[in-house]
Amino acid sequence: MQGRRILFLFFLLGYEYLIAQPTPTDTAFSSTMDELVVTAARKATDPNKVTVPISIIGSKTIKQAGNLRLKDLLQEQTGLFITSGFGAGVQMQGLNPDYTLILLNGEPLIGRTAGVLDLNRFSIQSIRKIEIVKGPSSSLYGSEAMGGVINIITDINPKQKGNFSVRYGFGNPNRILSAPFGNGVFKNADISGSLHQSWGKTHAQISANSYYLDGISFRPYSTIREPQPIWRNTQQFHLNHAFSANTKLSLTIRNSTDLFKQSFNVINNGEVSNTYGEEKNQDLNINPVLRHRIHPDVNTTLRLYASLFRGYQELRFSQKPDSVYQDEFKQQFYRAENQTDWQLKKHVLSFGGGYLIDVAASTRYDNIKNSKRNDVGYGFFQDEWSMSKNLIFVSGVRYDHHALYASAWSPKASLRYNVHSKLSLLGSIGRGFKAPDFRQLYLNFTNISAGGYSVLGSIDAVRVLGELQANGQIANINQLEFNRLTALKPEFSTGINFGIQWKPIQHWNFKLNAFRNDIEGLIDYRQIATKINDGQIFSYINIENAYTQGFELEWNGIIIPRLSMSGGYQWLNTADKEEKENVRAGKVFTRDLSGETRRLLWSEYAGLSNRSEHMAQVKLTYEHEKKWFITLRANYRSGWFVADRDGNGLYNLGDQKASGFILFNTSVGKQWNTHWDWMAGIDNLLNYKDNENLPNQQGRMLYATLRYQF
Repeated sequence: MQGRRILFLFFLLGYEYLIAQPTPTDTAFSSTMDELVVTAARKATDPNKVTVPISIIGSKTIKQAGNLRLKDLLQEQTGLFITSGFGAGVQMQGLNPDYTLILLNGEPLIGRTAGVLDLNRFSIQSIRKIEIVKGPSSSLYGSEAMGGVINIITDINPKQKGNFSVRYGFGNPNRILSAPFGNGVFKNADISGSLHQSWGKTHAQISANSYYLDGISFRPYSTIREPQPIWRNTQQFHLNHAFSANTKLSLTIRNSTDLFKQSFNVINNGEVSNTYGEEKNQDLNINPVLRHRIHPDVNTTLRLYASLFRGYQELRFSQKPDSVYQDEFKQQFYRAENQTDWQLKKHVLSFGGGYLIDVAASTRYDNIKNSKRNDVGYGFFQDEWSMSKNLIFVSGVRYDHHALYASAWSPKASLRYNVHSKLSLLGSIGRGFKAPDFRQLYLNFTNISAGGYSVLGSIDAVRVLGELQANGQIANINQLEFNRLTALKPEFSTGINFGIQWKPIQHWNFKLNAFRNDIEGLIDYRQIATKINDGQIFSYINIENAYTQGFELEWNGIIIPRLSMSGGYQWLNTADKEEKENVRAGKVFTRDLSGETRRLLWSEYAGLSNRSEHMAQVKLTYEHEKKWFITLRANYRSGWFVADRDGNGLYNLGDQKASGFILFNTSVGKQWNTHWDWMAGIDNLLNYKDNENLPNQQGRMLYATLRYQF
């Protein structure tokens, strides 16, 4: 009831405020938005003035790739790796998925599982472009932007009255070729459509997407490789209305539902559990924005946002049909925010503030009826100073006041120097932070289907452990880790980026960016006790510092007329600073193949797990004058460490490592006339599989799409 009142208040406030500024969804009033960057500075900015490392995925790239879900699109981008646990998360600059903020038209998406926002939930239907900002962005976006920001931008296309498309795909991971509807075939089907209508100064668009997939289990440790039916449905409504030349309204409403039919075998600590059931997710986003131009040089914007997420899972055990496991999670997120941009002679000042309410309830905390709430008030300021024609300096700071834990200041400074028309230098340093989430604070979960281990949030860990010990259920306590159980503090990161943008000849562009992220107070889970039935008990603590560092190179250009190439490469190096120092001091030992123990050499330390030292992407595109194209895309990832084989508590060259791989995708399409076009393609052309380390990697999939525009 409280959530409905807040939502009504949001809409009431929205109609009482008059505010304006071009926004990602405001293309009905601006024809140049595709050429501008909005995420880097929270306002429309000329790309030649952006001072931080960015990448843009445009509408043409999105269309030619033939992708259906956000995961498929992002996995082909330089420096992004898609993780497999609890859905598809995105790793950026070596930082885990929970350090990357995912936005929809500038507003955060919620509903994470174990810190992962599953990118498969989001259709690319109605996406105009995606902007990626790498490095700490907390000075503008607050928590979860410690590693970077990915902003999905959708809007109305006033040039198109509507479109309809249908796609069918199939593949058999165990055969080179297979019939489209044969036995053992994994299938997927997608139906999408949109309608646009204008009435004078009002523009409205409604779009819908329905997607079916024979998926595979994405749960950690799952070994089953049989079809797991998934249904995903998304509807979106978008409205633009101009009250006057200076006052405009936009409204976006998005609703999505997911249904999974699940059956998976889980192996943990040698114990196998066979389970079956279903999972349902629902996600609703409402985003009204009113904007007003107070003065030719002053724009102010009020953004209102409400997001509701519910996930429910029910599983039964084959060995115990009467035993039922139920898991429910609800989250509500409400935010009101004002931002004002003031254009001076050599400065653009952006300042504002807001208030957000985050409410969550879960059977994994204590009781689904007992909600946890965090209120955050914040303010921010940024100055874009054009020091000269070719030199731009941007500085800013944000303050977040959290009700549950320590508050945070997030400063940032960046610089861009355009040496000449073909060469630019960029540099930035920023302080990012990530607040502890509800899971790390309140989790009280025991996995009865995989060895009976328990995970406790930091707030209740000491109390729950005391109750278990009083009941005689604790065999022993890891006193070292138990003594480190204190109130969690936010994680902080100091990020440094230095980049070069070079256009040596016509039609060729190169971007090089070197980065370093030093993380303080990293939150990790550690074993604090063991039960009498050998089940482990884990909890969350702030541990010693870590870092990620490396560089990225991106390029694009025309090889010969109509044949273009683009690509990128990332080199990554990571380490836990305490582990690295212990290896240097000779305090860490390992066992060789004969079983003998020796000191671990400095050169054998491998850094953080699930990171690849090398990643690369290459794309070739041929576009014919008769409106047809063909693409070939290759994605490479070197091996990464997955298990501590010698049990010394860190990863070294003798530990278990997943093999590197290359994925090839290809697509071809043709525009028949002004109304019809078709596309066909093959994903995972060479049918690469790694069931143990990439459990949700689909085998070879062939597809065809037919689209009608009017």
